[in-house]
Amino acid sequence: MLNHISVGDIIVFFVYFLLVAIYGYMVYRRKRSETNSSSHSFFLAEGSLTWWAIGASIIASNISAEQFIGMSGDGFFAGIAVAIYEWVGAAALIIVAVFFMPVYIKNKIYTMPQFLKNRYNNGVALTMSIFWLFLYVFINLTAILYLGALAINGLLGGGYFHEVMIGLAIFGVIIALGGMQVVGYTDVVQVAVLIIGGLAITYLSLTIVSDKFGFGQNAIAGFKLLLKDSPDHFHMIFKKPSHNAPIATISKYLILPGFAMYAGGQWISNLNYWGCNQYITQRALGANLHTARTGILFASLLKILMPVIVMLPGIVAFVLYKHGDLPMLVDGKKDGAYSAILSFLPSGLKGLSLAVLTAAIVASIAGKVNSISTIFTLDVYKNYLNKQATERNMVWTGRIAIAVSLFIAVAFTWNDMLGISGEGGYTFVQKYSAFVSPGVLATFLLGMFWKRTTGEAAIIGILTGFAASVFFNQFAVKVFGPETILYSAFTNAQGQMEIPFFISLSWSFLITFLVMIGVSLAGPLVSAKAIDVDKGMFKLKTSSVVLIGVILLFLSAIYIRFW
Repeated sequence: MLNHISVGDIIVFFVYFLLVAIYGYMVYRRKRSETNSSSHSFFLAEGSLTWWAIGASIIASNISAEQFIGMSGDGFFAGIAVAIYEWVGAAALIIVAVFFMPVYIKNKIYTMPQFLKNRYNNGVALTMSIFWLFLYVFINLTAILYLGALAINGLLGGGYFHEVMIGLAIFGVIIALGGMQVVGYTDVVQVAVLIIGGLAITYLSLTIVSDKFGFGQNAIAGFKLLLKDSPDHFHMIFKKPSHNAPIATISKYLILPGFAMYAGGQWISNLNYWGCNQYITQRALGANLHTARTGILFASLLKILMPVIVMLPGIVAFVLYKHGDLPMLVDGKKDGAYSAILSFLPSGLKGLSLAVLTAAIVASIAGKVNSISTIFTLDVYKNYLNKQATERNMVWTGRIAIAVSLFIAVAFTWNDMLGISGEGGYTFVQKYSAFVSPGVLATFLLGMFWKRTTGEAAIIGILTGFAASVFFNQFAVKVFGPETILYSAFTNAQGQMEIPFFISLSWSFLITFLVMIGVSLAGPLVSAKAIDVDKGMFKLKTSSVVLIGVILLFLSAIYIRFW
C-alpha cells in the first residue's frame, strides 16, 4: 500500500493542493466576468500577465514530468550532457525574445496558425493546426500523463498508476477551465513550489551521497564525490563511437550526438519549441513588447537553473546504484531514477517532493490543454465549423476541447499504447516532436524574414519536412546503408540500425529550407502577404541588454567548466 508515504507527507501534499486550488479560484472569481465573455481573456489573458508571471508560466509549463522523470533518467544514463536541452534552450529564448516576439506583437498575432494564415493562406494554417493538435495530444500530453503517473505511483509504493493518472487529469482540467489568466497566475505558485522544493530535493540527495560515503550530511562534499566518482557523467560532449563500442556508449551518442547536434539539430528543436509553439508563446502574445521580452528573458534565466533540479538527482541515483545503495530502480528502467531518489527522503519531505512533482505535472497539463483549446477554437472551430460563433460560444467550445483532449490522452496512455516506456520518456518527446520541427521552423523563419516566400512553398515545406524526417528515421539506412557522407548509423539497444535523431533533424531541416527557397524563386519577387520588418522592431532597452549579458555569462561559465 502507501508504504513510502506517511500521514505527514499526505498532509503536506494536501496543504499544497488546497492553497493552489483556493488561489486559482480567487483569480477565477476576480476575472470571471472577463473569461465568461471574452475569448481573448480566456485563451490569452490579454494584457493581464506581468513579466514575472509570463516568465514563471513559461517555465512551469515547460518543466513537467518530461524533465523531472525523463531528464533525471537521462542524467542517470548519460550525465550532464543531457542539460544541453536546457542550456541551449536558454540561448534560444534570447533569440525568440529579440527577433521573434517583435514580429508577432507588431502583427497582433495571438495563435501560431493565425500567423501562418496572415503570412501565407488558410491551407497552410489548417495543415499546421492539425499537425499541432496531433502532436500536442498524442505526444506531449500523453508523455506528461504517463511519466507523471509513473513517478507519483512509484512514490506511493506502486499499484496506483491509473488512479494517479486520472487524478492528474482532473486537477489539470480544474485549473485549465479558468482560462489563461488562472493558468498564468497559478503557474507563479507552481513554479515557486517547483524551484524551492526542487532545490531542496537536490540538496538532500547530495547530502545522502555524502553521508553514504562517510562525509556526513554535506551537500558540497556530495557534489565533489559525484565529480570524483563518475567523471564521465560530467562531460557536455560525447565523442563519436566506433561501431563495435559498448551498447551503452552507442546509446548515449544516439540521443546526444556530440558536436553534430550543436551544428543544427539542437538549435532547430529549441527554436521551434520556444519560438513557434503555441504552448510557449501564448504566455507572451497578449502583452506589450517590452513586458513580453522581459518575461521571456526571465524564463531564460530560470532555465539555466533547471538542470540542477531535474538532471542532478539522476546522477546521484547513478552513483548510488553503481555502489549498490540503490539496488533496483522503481520500474527497472532509467525513468525510475527520480522516484528512487525520492524514496530516500525523510517523512514530510516526501510530501513536499510529491507537491513539487504534482506542481510541475499539473502546470504542464493545464498549459498544454489550454493551447490545444486555443488552436482548436480560434483556428479550426471559428474559421471552419462556426464562423458566426459568439465570444461565449468560443469560451465554452474551448472548455469542451480541454476535457476531450485530456480524455483522449488518458485513453492512449492507459496501457502505454504509444510505447513511451520503450523509448524513455524524454527521448520519446524529443524524437517524435522532431518529425514536425523542420517544416515548422523553416516555414516561420522564411515567412518572417524573406518576403519572397510563398504559400505554395510553405505547404510543400511542411510536407517535405515531415517526409524527410520519416525517411531519415525509417528508410535512409535501408536505402543508402549505415555509413554515408550525411550520417553514421549505429546498432541501437533493440538491435536495429538507427541514425541519431538530431542528425536526422538537421538534414531534414536543410532539405526543407532549400526546397522552400527553390519553390519561392518560381514566384513573385515579393509575396502579396509578406511581412514588413524594420530594424527598429529589434531595438532593445538597456534592462534587456543587461539581462541578456547576465544569461550569456552564466552559460559561458558552465561550458568552460564542463566542456
